[in-house]
Amino acid sequence: MFSSTLRLYGHASTTRRQSYARSLRLMSSSRNFHPMIKNFASKLQQPKFTIPPNKIQIMSRPTEFYSHLLHMVHRAETRIFISSLYLGSSETELVSSFADALKRRPQLQIHMLFDLNRSTRPGPHSTVKLLAPLVAQYPDRVHVSFFRSPSLRGILAKFVPPRFNEGWGTWHAKIYGVDDEVMISGANLNKSYFTDRQDRYLHFTGNSQLAQYCFDFIDTVSGFSFKLQLPSSHSEYDISWPMPDIHPHHIHKTAELALASLQNRYRQLTAKNSDAENITLFPLIQAGQFNIRDEETALKMLFQHLDTNAARPLVDLTSGYFGLYKEYQDLVLQSTNVDCRIVAASPLANGFYGSRGISGRIPEGYTYLEQRFMNAVKRAGRQATVQLSEWEREGWTYHAKGIWLSETSSQPPMLTLFGSTNLNSRSAHIDTELSFMMLVPESSGTEPLRRQLADEVDNLRKHSSPWKGADRKVRLGTKALVGLVGGML
Repeated sequence: MFSSTLRLYGHASTTRRQSYARSLRLMSSSRNFHPMIKNFASKLQQPKFTIPPNKIQIMSRPTEFYSHLLHMVHRAETRIFISSLYLGSSETELVSSFADALKRRPQLQIHMLFDLNRSTRPGPHSTVKLLAPLVAQYPDRVHVSFFRSPSLRGILAKFVPPRFNEGWGTWHAKIYGVDDEVMISGANLNKSYFTDRQDRYLHFTGNSQLAQYCFDFIDTVSGFSFKLQLPSSHSEYDISWPMPDIHPHHIHKTAELALASLQNRYRQLTAKNSDAENITLFPLIQAGQFNIRDEETALKMLFQHLDTNAARPLVDLTSGYFGLYKEYQDLVLQSTNVDCRIVAASPLANGFYGSRGISGRIPEGYTYLEQRFMNAVKRAGRQATVQLSEWEREGWTYHAKGIWLSETSSQPPMLTLFGSTNLNSRSAHIDTELSFMMLVPESSGTEPLRRQLADEVDNLRKHSSPWKGADRKVRLGTKALVGLVGGML
């Protein structure tokens, strides 16, 4: 049919025929998505990257994540680019792997971006102290930047203690890339994330443009972040601010313009990317303090679209820190045509369980947020269609986050959201996040990938049980703490 249609235009110019062929390919790609998401896909305005399904690997275990990361570093030839909240104090093996890679490949460059407040906590082995010797040895090849949220400023910036200054926002994007391959996760670079802290891990090859986008995303934010410099003779490390004309507390407009420009540039570069047999990735930046809300816009559009479908879809949603953003709560509760299964960490699986001081109340604070959410479910009359479960596995903590969309509970997902977002108020307003929405077309070639996504959901739900938070006691002081921080635990 395709070739017959082209023959009707036999007298048209070559350019015109090629243009028409491209249009048909775009139509074909749109048709190949499930009817439930076809129109939604056509409305997304973010950049888009198409990748063959056999170039995507979904891992399920922290040990796989770490092993994969080490192998990526080992085979890196020209560049390593990493974004994470921090590098753990015990990760000397990973730092050594960076040093070995630099020795093997004289042309190799390393670019890293972390959160300043988390990376400079007092102690003998902070992120900045671990990486300073590497910068000292390879000052022209190792580039380390530290983002600082501008929301903490004024007198508070001087007096808020190190363990609490992250309450005003962090750099939260998780990207692990070498050359033209990239792994997207919600995991940080710390021992627990490599052993017994459950997260999600998706590895992509086969699209150099996607890897370049991730590299450029890191490079863009590094432009308004602190730099790790050669240490002076009187210090273990030095950091400097690269923009003398702009105070680090006042980068809001600079950051907004830079991130918007990145998205606009790649939207133009990828506008023609389309392949009916390949999956499509849309990068979603959520940086509320800089007025960039791609994730929020996309999820609102998705739920509104699903609620008007003739069929009744299933949304699986998970977050290790379940304080679902109010707008997302409303989407779940008001989308009466959508069933929703939610998995959250039990108090024992919360990373703050057993912490000293105020942070030890955080698991209890999340119980309180869950109680409020489930009361809202009851008021909305959605008890039968909105289900909350809690994840618990002896000796493990839970950090997975994301969304999966399926036609029914017996069908594998056709869409997933993955990356750094916790889908909570912090992620929406004060942390800076990068996530991806992956849409999988209907074809025999994508069935193995869809089964992998189904297995991913099943593996997370395997350690889940019905929510027990309704019977848990929440102290008055914890309720006051939640009220004080506005749910941004």
